[in-house]
Amino acid sequence: MGHIESTAPSKLLYGLNDKPPLVDGLFVAMQHVCAIFIPIVTPGLLITSALGLDVKQSSYILGMSLFVSGIATFIQARRVGPIGSGLLSIQGTSFAFVAPILAVIGTSLESGKTPEQTLALVLGLCFFGSFIPIILSRFLHLTQKIFTPLVTGTAVTLIGLCLIKVGMFYMAGGGAAKANGTFGHLENWALSGTVFAIVAFCSASSNKYLKMGSIIIGLLVGFMMSMVMGIIDFSKIGSLPLLNIPHPFRFGLDFDLGTFIPFAIIYIALTLEVIGDITATSMVSGEPIVGTTFFKRMKGGILGDGFNSLLAAICATFPVVTLAQNNGIIQLTGVGSRYVGFYVAAILSFLGLFPLVGGVLLSIPTPVFGGAVMLMFGTVAVAGFNILKTAPMDNRSFVILAVSLSAGLGVTFIPEALEEFPKLAHSILESGIATGSLSALMLNLIMPRDQRIPVEELEEMATAKVD
Repeated sequence: MGHIESTAPSKLLYGLNDKPPLVDGLFVAMQHVCAIFIPIVTPGLLITSALGLDVKQSSYILGMSLFVSGIATFIQARRVGPIGSGLLSIQGTSFAFVAPILAVIGTSLESGKTPEQTLALVLGLCFFGSFIPIILSRFLHLTQKIFTPLVTGTAVTLIGLCLIKVGMFYMAGGGAAKANGTFGHLENWALSGTVFAIVAFCSASSNKYLKMGSIIIGLLVGFMMSMVMGIIDFSKIGSLPLLNIPHPFRFGLDFDLGTFIPFAIIYIALTLEVIGDITATSMVSGEPIVGTTFFKRMKGGILGDGFNSLLAAICATFPVVTLAQNNGIIQLTGVGSRYVGFYVAAILSFLGLFPLVGGVLLSIPTPVFGGAVMLMFGTVAVAGFNILKTAPMDNRSFVILAVSLSAGLGVTFIPEALEEFPKLAHSILESGIATGSLSALMLNLIMPRDQRIPVEELEEMATAKVD
């Protein structure tokens, strides 16, 4: 395959291998942490709540989610042997497994198992499932003609477009506002709209520090507004322990083959999503998105996801994956240095070991986070458009793109349309990113290619001969 350089949407202040000054690096790292803190702990909150675990057990699992995300981010950015992409690939707990895990919890508890026994089963499924991306990564070089710019561009575009729904949900108030009846209130929009505008203004600024600090500036303004409005909630901090010490296999491991099948398929589908994430990270970092270097990074990144998910299960938490939203931060800040990943890793691990510090972040109202991340999601979609520009857009490509976007966005906008599907199919298709990406992959394989030379090319050839 040819060597195509990425066309980053804006000039980077610090490239992949540049070492930013300590202050600049920490400044950008804190923005990555602020953007992913809630997504990292939310799956654990949902799962521990469904299990009915006590505060001590729940806080340990949430702390390990942050701790492992930090270690995993370091592995991805540093690249340990063949493990890791070597990119600013931020790791965090995957939402893709929440639905199947909750289904396992419901079935297991109904059968009479204790919450601890059920958790052991969940962790066992996650542990053995982690070997799937590890194995797939070793054969990825055989699929270079399958993962074309059309397929990966569609996946990246869907990542951004599907996340926009999440951003809008956060801006309007999120789950807590849904529960207390304040969802969509003007107070929420005043907060989120102000933060969104500040992030957009700072990101467009030619000032280096405003551009690098766009997310954290928006969050600080939103936090101060929340303080004035009296809606900061510090109640969660008091129940958190002072220290979390990693305890391998704390809850044990269990396994059930029948229950494992949905997990196995989701791991496979998630691998395609990760391919899109790594492609987007390469592109916004000004790195190639095809060729030997790119596939080496992709193989290492997928291997890293599998290894890191294995580590998560050992530490009694849930699978981690390369997060998409951080590609938006790279674009907004103009910093794609993998050395920033080292700072992110240290901060996340610190928050995991000392959960009281993370409790401050938990106190920030959801609309503030929504306003900060919304623009990032849009920039991820734009990165997908840029990848698609490198693909030849004939009628076949238009059909593949149209079908894939329709399928992926359809299940994202109307998830209840899948309620009557079998559980296995529902678990796979409920992710619009997975549905659309799988559609693009399958259609690209089975749709015949037009071997005829386009009329425009014939005319150019004829003109060339005349000249």
